[in-house]
Amino acid sequence: MTAPGGLAATLQGFFTERLLTQRRASPNTVAAYRDTFRLLLAFVEGRTGKAPSRLGFEDLDAAVIGAFLDHLETVRSNSVRTRNARLAAIHSFFSYAALRHPEYAGLIERALAIPPKRFERAIVSFLTDTEVDALLAVPDRASFLGRRDHAILLVLVQAGLRVSELTGLTCADVVVGKGAHLRCMGKGRKERATPLTARTSSTLREWLVERRAAPTDPLFATTRHRPLSRYGVDAIVERHVQAAARTCPSLRTKAVSAHTLRHSCAMRLLHAGVETTVIALWLGHESVETTQMYIHADMTLKERALARTTPIGATPGRFRPTDQLLAFLESL
Repeated sequence: MTAPGGLAATLQGFFTERLLTQRRASPNTVAAYRDTFRLLLAFVEGRTGKAPSRLGFEDLDAAVIGAFLDHLETVRSNSVRTRNARLAAIHSFFSYAALRHPEYAGLIERALAIPPKRFERAIVSFLTDTEVDALLAVPDRASFLGRRDHAILLVLVQAGLRVSELTGLTCADVVVGKGAHLRCMGKGRKERATPLTARTSSTLREWLVERRAAPTDPLFATTRHRPLSRYGVDAIVERHVQAAARTCPSLRTKAVSAHTLRHSCAMRLLHAGVETTVIALWLGHESVETTQMYIHADMTLKERALARTTPIGATPGRFRPTDQLLAFLESL
């Protein structure tokens, strides 16, 4: 396939040579990059009337890419995080193209100069122990699907897996008994093992007996014996969170997803006094700096730090105004 400026051939080489062969990118990364260029090429086709296979590098200058990024936010209502992720994929492609098309050096340089947009980082949301207990009590363990859902929720909370890691688990990835643990493939094709508590190990042991599947079969599957999707896992979590909110009202004020349970696992470890370096290994973080966000979210640790600064002879704790006017001012 040829096109003006060799864009089509270069884009194909980017996926087959750079992503799949050289970087051995994960299926999730390839899918994310693929979706980015599907959206970008469709956007440019709508502006120019050219079929994607006929587009050239001159059709993807910095102005067009900037307009595409604005389109993502204003028309598709994508978040800034999503916008930046799409831009990262585009930057990766242009970095690959730079060495192959020096004749477009100026255009490529301007495209690579487009900066990611800064955004406010919200404090991570997590569940308290009471909320976790309420959630785990919801699935009906008298039914097959209830036992499956209970095992899924328990693994998410205790092992802190990403959804992609959970859906990628096979029956062979579970080791029960002495030294019980889970093996999973995380980001960057990095395999890690996560120890299991006695409760989780016992639950998974019983589930494997009931599952009666081959070692290579998915650990958690649909009723049609297919691997669960990301949306399927999120739907399971959402359904049980709504049910748990009936007995635990605090859940009604929280937006809970499967990733929230990963955050909850990290916070439980942090409250137990586990070092952030160990938590980073537990969760499969690339850098321990990523784990620092849990310290920022942990009000309990901050309260302890505040108590240590209390003057001698004073009662530890926060200032509690006794006057109504002072209380009003304190609330502002």
